[in-house]
Amino acid sequence: MSVPVLDNARARAVFLARHGLGSKPPASAMDVIADLGFVQLDSVNTFARAHDLILWSRHGSYRPEAMNGLLAQDRAVFEHWTHDAAVIPMDLWPHWRLRFARDAARLQRRWEKDRATGFGGQVDTVLRQIADHGACTSGDVGKDEVRGKGGWWDWHPSKTALEYLWRSGQVSVARREGFRKVYDLTERVIPDAVRDLPADAAATVDALCHAALDRLGFATPTEVAAFWDVVTKEEARDWALAALADGHAIALDVAGADGKLRRCLARPDVLDQAADLPGKVRILSPFDPALRDRKRAEWLFGFRYRIEIFVPAAQRTYGYYVFPVWEGARAIGRIDMARQGDVLQVRAFWPEFGVAMGAGRLARLRSELSRAARFGGCGVVVYAQGWLRSGG
Repeated sequence: MSVPVLDNARARAVFLARHGLGSKPPASAMDVIADLGFVQLDSVNTFARAHDLILWSRHGSYRPEAMNGLLAQDRAVFEHWTHDAAVIPMDLWPHWRLRFARDAARLQRRWEKDRATGFGGQVDTVLRQIADHGACTSGDVGKDEVRGKGGWWDWHPSKTALEYLWRSGQVSVARREGFRKVYDLTERVIPDAVRDLPADAAATVDALCHAALDRLGFATPTEVAAFWDVVTKEEARDWALAALADGHAIALDVAGADGKLRRCLARPDVLDQAADLPGKVRILSPFDPALRDRKRAEWLFGFRYRIEIFVPAAQRTYGYYVFPVWEGARAIGRIDMARQGDVLQVRAFWPEFGVAMGAGRLARLRSELSRAARFGGCGVVVYAQGWLRSGG
């Protein structure tokens, strides 16, 4: 039996539509999170925090204060780990029990060797402090302990214990104050109706693999496993075989940007789905979920992107924190910009190879930058001399 082929243009459209970048914008910020599955949180704030830019790029009326409302007031989302810290729809919380159990075992083994001596002995102490005295931040625990200065790998024992309690599901993030996590007992944060829902390991693997495929549009078993970073590669391979056998998925050859085919699995109706994309210019977060899997983005779009935060300034190709710029189904460049007071300073824009910055495209880019400035609380956009660079 021949395997159907999804050409590259169609594949891009399907994938981007699944990531909220299609012609029909989501109705609310919560709809964006539900459609995407999770939104990564990040502290870097040269213009806007990653999660805020991800939500705004899909829902133009989004404002940053809405996030804490969804987390702390509505309890519509919970905060935990996928590849990094993220907000996740609350209805998926029962399936995170598998993550809690696996993180607890893995971190206990690793952190007893790698982290501050004695963190294990502080777990019960920190848990009792929260139970007796209420929600706390990392600054409220272990006040008599020596604070490390080396970063996340040099936490004091009680900070490490608190992180362990969160990763293992015993405490949850109740709210954010600024960007600081405030933790409380999980039974005080996660609604009873959610905590009462059962989800064994088999049900979780099945549910998360189905949900990953729906959000990716097409994927290899390895990509299915990597989507949430909860399911193992072996579990995803077994699930894929079962999904193909029972007709919940089909084999599909998908063309990458270079024309080479990759064998994937997809829903049986993937070739019939509408996936119209508007031709608007969008500024995306470096952590945008459409680009989070760098290898997939390079294969599908021919777009190679790396964050250069940790690259010495003299060795950077582009800049400290450069934003991908998209138009329709393609990357058209990357832009170095930052908020300075009430000014959005545009330092440089590098077009991608083969992208001509004619008058129309340049006008659309400037329009998007003006819109971004309003979102970021900037009254004006200032362009550095020579900001428009030569294409690749």
